[in-house]
Amino acid sequence: MLSAGKDAFGHTTYERHQPEQTLLYQIVEAHYPALVDQLAQQGKSLPEHVHQEFEAFLKCGRLEHGFLRVRCDNCNFVRLVAFCCKKRGFCPSCGARRMAETAALLVDEVFPDVPLRQWVISFPFPLRYLFAAHPQAMGKVLGIVYRAISTRLIHKAGFSLKNGATGAVTSIQRFGSALNLNIHFHILFLDGVYVYHDDRPPEFQRVKAPDKSELEKLVQLISQRVSRCLERQGLLEQDTESAWLDLDPAEDTDAMPQILGSSISYRITVGPQQGSKAFMIRTIRPLDRPYPGLERVAKANGFSLHAGVSCEGHQKDKRERLCRYIARLAVAVPRLSLSATGKVVYTLKTPYRDGTTQVAFDPVDFIARLAALVPKPRVNLTRYHGVLAPNHRWRGLVTPTRRRKGIKSISNAEVRTSTERHAEMAWAQRLKRVFSIDIEVCARCGGSVRVIACIEDQDIIDRILAHLRDKELATPSIPLLTPPSRGPPETLPLFAGKDSSSTALNQQGSH
Repeated sequence: MLSAGKDAFGHTTYERHQPEQTLLYQIVEAHYPALVDQLAQQGKSLPEHVHQEFEAFLKCGRLEHGFLRVRCDNCNFVRLVAFCCKKRGFCPSCGARRMAETAALLVDEVFPDVPLRQWVISFPFPLRYLFAAHPQAMGKVLGIVYRAISTRLIHKAGFSLKNGATGAVTSIQRFGSALNLNIHFHILFLDGVYVYHDDRPPEFQRVKAPDKSELEKLVQLISQRVSRCLERQGLLEQDTESAWLDLDPAEDTDAMPQILGSSISYRITVGPQQGSKAFMIRTIRPLDRPYPGLERVAKANGFSLHAGVSCEGHQKDKRERLCRYIARLAVAVPRLSLSATGKVVYTLKTPYRDGTTQVAFDPVDFIARLAALVPKPRVNLTRYHGVLAPNHRWRGLVTPTRRRKGIKSISNAEVRTSTERHAEMAWAQRLKRVFSIDIEVCARCGGSVRVIACIEDQDIIDRILAHLRDKELATPSIPLLTPPSRGPPETLPLFAGKDSSSTALNQQGSH
């Protein structure tokens, strides 16, 4: 686990973050067993991958479960670096690390210096449940969405699918702003078309931003194609008046259908009030303040399409912010708090149109909300399309690193650009690139630091930590060998920790 601190030489250096002192960790540690017990009383249980997510989160960043020993070559100062869980559900520090690394990868290696536009599409409640339970259907629907938008861009530019191509990167987000299960697509599209000529490389031609009428036609087309696709797969049945999902019944002991359905519909999952609406805290929205962002939003049949955010080719900082946004973590720890009655309160980043500003949960129901956010194993949540896909024949001509599937980077290091060499960055180098944290510099003397051991044996872990505790108690004036950790803020009973996106970058998993 990593967080930033300054040494005597002004370098941004490693400080160990203590997850056990954050409110999220304390809630999970105290109430996760209660959720398991309540489900067991109903004859249900969580899937194994969800159990593993919670158990790994409770070990993430804890020295008691393994660490690296790093030592300075000059002064022999030793530090311990805890392992992270590397999970994709709700761990804030692992999510922050993944967000930063994904953004760095996309900006430096994938997106060319051309305009980008973010397209966001959300789906009706039944399809959100379908995508969570059957991820293979989600992949087919994503293909439909990409082809519809791509075809519209190519035709708008005046070309055909034979001589024009576009590209995009999709981040599949599973969460809504109220910690509800809301599977939707954030697609960063090249805001134009690449056109290939026989005598020269592909040229980029920008297209005009879509207006609302164009989006309305597009979302209507997408909804019709998705319905037909799901009907052909036997997942959707419809008559002249209504449509419904036709899914195989889940096992009676599987708790996930209950958890997923409650999270999608904003209902309480377990406890005496099971099935009731979650408690919302509302304020009165001013009548003279229009809801922002409606100029490029279209809705049809429960689908919503938004295309109002874009950036220019020269705006690299804005491009990276967009990439961070689509890869952001599910739980914003600073917005999590406890009420005087023991409720877990989560503050919305942007109030709903009905004035909702906060959502309150019983602690056990809050754990159920976290369980709903855990994706199934081996489901890729980042997808590449068109000229940005690894196997596209133009990828090596348009991306900054000039690489594509089957073709490696230029072998002669002397003619590589700095961007091309980025592909070979080690973890410590990328850490410095993303967060300006130099783990290879000693906080005492500024000397070089290197890994000397990976400690995973539990007996050895216990002996080392016991020895360090005894040594620190015997000589309190000597700086700790384990790095100093920041205590929780004074407002911890109400608000948890600092911003995880800037203070919680994890040491990568096994070494």
